[in-house]
Amino acid sequence: MSLWPAQFSVLGLVISLGVFLLALPTVCGDVAYSFTEEMKRGSVVGNIAKDIGLEVGKLAARKARIDADGNSKRQYCGINLRSGDLVVAERIDREEHCGEKPSCVLKFDLLLENPLELHRLSLQVQDVNDNAPIFPKDIIKLEIRESAVKGAKYRINAAHDADIGKNSVESYFLQQNPHFVFSIQTTSAGSKYGELVLDKELDREEQQEMKLLLTAVDGGSPQRSGTVVIHVIVLDANDNAPVFTKAVYTATLPENSPMKTPVITVSASDADEGVNGEVTYEFSRISDKSRNLFSLNQKTGEISVTGGIDYEEGPKYEVFVEAKDGYGLSSEAKVIIDITDVNDNAPVIYLKSLSNPIPENVSPGTEVGIINVQDRDSDTNKQVRCSIQQNAPFKLVPSIKNYYSLVTTGQLDRELVSDYNITITATDEGSPPLSSSKTVQLSVADINDNPPVFEEQSYSAYVTENNKPGSTLCSVTARDPDWRQNGTVIYSLLPGEVNGAPVSSYLSVNGDTGVIHAVRSFDYEQFRSFKVNVMARDNGSPPLSSNVTVSVFISDVNDNSPQILYPAPEGNSFMTELVPKAAHGGSLVSKVIAVDADSGQNAWLSYHIVKSTDPGLFTIGLHSGEIRTQRDISESDSMKQNLIVSVKDNGQPSLSATCSLYLLISDNLAEVPELKDISYDEKNSKLTSYLIIALVSVSTFFLTFIIIILGVRFCRRRKPRLLFDGAVAIPSAYLPPNYADVDGTGTLRSAYNYDAYLTTGSRTSDFKFVTSYNDNTLPADQTLRKSPSDFVDFGDCDGSPEVRTDITSPLALFCFSYSVNFKRYNTLILFERIPKFCIMRRPSLRGLFYISSFFSVKTTRVSDLRSLIV
Repeated sequence: MSLWPAQFSVLGLVISLGVFLLALPTVCGDVAYSFTEEMKRGSVVGNIAKDIGLEVGKLAARKARIDADGNSKRQYCGINLRSGDLVVAERIDREEHCGEKPSCVLKFDLLLENPLELHRLSLQVQDVNDNAPIFPKDIIKLEIRESAVKGAKYRINAAHDADIGKNSVESYFLQQNPHFVFSIQTTSAGSKYGELVLDKELDREEQQEMKLLLTAVDGGSPQRSGTVVIHVIVLDANDNAPVFTKAVYTATLPENSPMKTPVITVSASDADEGVNGEVTYEFSRISDKSRNLFSLNQKTGEISVTGGIDYEEGPKYEVFVEAKDGYGLSSEAKVIIDITDVNDNAPVIYLKSLSNPIPENVSPGTEVGIINVQDRDSDTNKQVRCSIQQNAPFKLVPSIKNYYSLVTTGQLDRELVSDYNITITATDEGSPPLSSSKTVQLSVADINDNPPVFEEQSYSAYVTENNKPGSTLCSVTARDPDWRQNGTVIYSLLPGEVNGAPVSSYLSVNGDTGVIHAVRSFDYEQFRSFKVNVMARDNGSPPLSSNVTVSVFISDVNDNSPQILYPAPEGNSFMTELVPKAAHGGSLVSKVIAVDADSGQNAWLSYHIVKSTDPGLFTIGLHSGEIRTQRDISESDSMKQNLIVSVKDNGQPSLSATCSLYLLISDNLAEVPELKDISYDEKNSKLTSYLIIALVSVSTFFLTFIIIILGVRFCRRRKPRLLFDGAVAIPSAYLPPNYADVDGTGTLRSAYNYDAYLTTGSRTSDFKFVTSYNDNTLPADQTLRKSPSDFVDFGDCDGSPEVRTDITSPLALFCFSYSVNFKRYNTLILFERIPKFCIMRRPSLRGLFYISSFFSVKTTRVSDLRSLIV
């Protein structure tokens, strides 16, 4: 039981490790190639696309490239993106990169993007025989005593060949001579040198000096060789060569060491005395690079710095020092100088890839760039940390090796910030740490994500009627924060109707400026206000838009004269009213009814009598239009009274209309023939007068009979009834063309209803106020028709009639009514009159009148003025 927790912990560790490895970016294994050095540029090393299993077409799409090691400044290999071949980009010298190492491998990184993928390339550089053996000196001087015995050996520094293997020095050939042979020896350190072996004793007296040509041959193909001249001077014997204290010397030198800094001192001793024991030092084998960096004191053997030491240029140097006595005997020691790294290189930031500009609708976590950071130092001095400023919606995500991905951390909005200057800072782990910065500029590309927004939620335009077409009403303005065409606003009217007509027939809008113009002239009497919808649309794809409501308010001007409904204006009809002779002062005689299509004070009407036959007999209500007697009628008053009434509105300037009203002061029908003296100069001829008199006579007889019958029936029921159920349409001249609702202004300011009863010889006028006639409003295109039972009863609570019946005329009372239905005025006007005589209208005449001693007026509002019923 105790083993279970341990097993679970191990299993959890394995699972966690697997999840971690899956989260890492893709790192594939090495791809190895082998090729010879000194290949020409463009030479194919191998097909890398095939070797990594990638289609050739995807190399360019994934931005495939070769990155050399961080310390290398040269690009030796490249990729042919069309064929997928790995080709040589620059000359590769194996000796330059690897020196005498038996194996020379160059490391490169194959980098693929989207997604990020890294392949490590190992290029094995094969040596070719491109270097000939070289001796340290062109002439080697040897001073050999003649006492030297056979078999004496004299060290000859071996030739150096930069190639390796069989391409290095393979054999030596000494020019034929009778005294010396040449042999190759190997030191304990593994280096080779040659020995000139005395094969036959020298005889200074026979030959004081000789020059021997030594040739070193390598094993390459073609074979290369190098030569040196051995100048042998026969001297006395020097049998002890200098001996170094160490075969190999090692030294450590910090990079950036100043000039003349001591590195190490080598020391050799010679057992001989005198000149034969004096030892001098010199470099026997040293590279050109090392020769520029180090110097050797010939007397002391001290090696010092003479050039700039850079660890990144070379971490290790090997030189060979030869110690020689006064007569040419010598020995050699090896000096190894290790350079220690100093944090003298700041990190370098390379921008490998960048997506610029970035659409503002990219989702958080989108990769927009790849950063590579390299530090030429080593160990901890090479460890680098990267960061960016905190106020930008971006972050660096560590990727493969020393690569970082620059990704977004939030939603971008070009309208808030259109450009970002991202400063990337890289700091190494050295002491003291070094850092460097690089600024990356990123632009945010605009998308159409903002609709136009109007500056106001709604607009109002005020215009007076009768405006000129094309006049400017108002201007709408919408702003779009997007860029270029996404922010270009175009205005247009949305389809709609105003009073049944398309809105475009009333208004137009400038698509560029948003200025709204009137297409036509407006009439306040047709409509007071209307609303239109204006759309602001941008030029994006897809376009975005917004709407706003524009309310147009039309103000009234005094452009309509008052319209007289009753009596008919001059030129339209002839109207005569009958006034009893016994009428008292203040009695209601008639009423002038007028309306004004304007509104407000432009429709406030006032009535004035501008001319009358007897100026002191009648007066008219200033605002009611009611014509009343100012005094009692006397016998001296003229029977025929002519009144000219002017109706004015209250506009600026004031407009007016006039009408003529003919009044006949009479009590009975016997006086009707006197009407023949009334002048009808403007309207009627004598023939018309005769016809009217004839019609009145016939009609009076017939109607009197009907009235008597109806009167008997009414008396039996004790309820007054309307004796006549007929309706005759008033001529169209009584109707103004259009009327607007005056809302209580003008003559017809309220719904009211009153009756006036007058009888022949009566000295009083009885009025009775009853209910409104609103229920009797006429619909359009109809006339008022009522049955006797539809009328309300006239009388007190007990039902007794109050109608005065003291009519002395033999003719029965005749009742007729005027019914006027006004469109838009909601007004109904009824006139009821029982005259003493009747003038019948023929079809050719323009007026029809019934005149009686009984007078009644009823008015109320209706919705449509369509007909005038008699």
